[in-house]
Amino acid sequence: MAEVIELRAGDFHARVDRSGAGLQSLTCGGRDLVWPYTRGSGPVAFQGQVLAPWPNRVGEGRYAFGGREFQLEINNAATGTAIHGLVHDREWSPAAVSDDAVTLRLVFEGTPAFPFPLDLSITYALSEAGLTVTTSASNPGSGPAPFGLGFHPYLTLGEPLSELAARGEVEVEITAASHQPVDAHLLPSGPPEPVEGSGLDFRSPGRALGDTVLDTAFTDLARDGDGRAWVRLIGPEHRVELWCDASFGWLQAFSADTLGGSAHRAHLAAEPMTCPPNALATGRDLIVLEPGESTEHTFGITTSDR
Repeated sequence: MAEVIELRAGDFHARVDRSGAGLQSLTCGGRDLVWPYTRGSGPVAFQGQVLAPWPNRVGEGRYAFGGREFQLEINNAATGTAIHGLVHDREWSPAAVSDDAVTLRLVFEGTPAFPFPLDLSITYALSEAGLTVTTSASNPGSGPAPFGLGFHPYLTLGEPLSELAARGEVEVEITAASHQPVDAHLLPSGPPEPVEGSGLDFRSPGRALGDTVLDTAFTDLARDGDGRAWVRLIGPEHRVELWCDASFGWLQAFSADTLGGSAHRAHLAAEPMTCPPNALATGRDLIVLEPGESTEHTFGITTSDR
């Protein structure tokens, strides 16, 4: 089986990497919808990665569960935190492959710092409407397991956001009524606050990105008639849109200002998350899977003319 699996449906084409079950690329009519990578070039800054068994970060890598304390490896020195889980460098096994869909599975046995086994399955499916990603997680162990999930695609308009913003040609829409304030370590510093009047109000119909710097978790998500919350990156000719179902209560937006070189402020990470930063430590919106219990989560990416 190939290391990278290619999917096609209509005008959409995707590449999915068995390493980390990452989304290497997604195009429509040959136009990139996400910042692409190959095994030779990335992933950089977690582009396209699956974030489990926790998304975002854990302060000092410390958390307690079931009356025991654990210490995760610090893999973000700038903030002194453990970020984005433990599965992005694992090799996933294909369970089903077709021209337009692939299901990858990982039996995660746990680690000394996270001794909670999980059975993970991710399906990437293309249709004429775009990409749909469905994840299931179950607990094959004998005790409860903490769990959080996120994804890290960078939406792209094919030209750096900094250049589009300088010309006033890029807008962002995030259907969220609240944002999470954070401290210098990007950890929650209080309860979520309303976006209204904060400079972080990107609700419909969206507004110019301008010089706004985003590394922000949003919540209190407004949903459409299908129960979907949205992030829309809107350029002069087209828009790239990410949606997530009600199982994702949070959306992280990252404008890539801390990245260097050509990646600096070039793309917008739109990250559906089941829980906020530091959830392993605080327990906020953390899923606890009892033995034999499972959970399922779905998001997608599409595009349309402006």
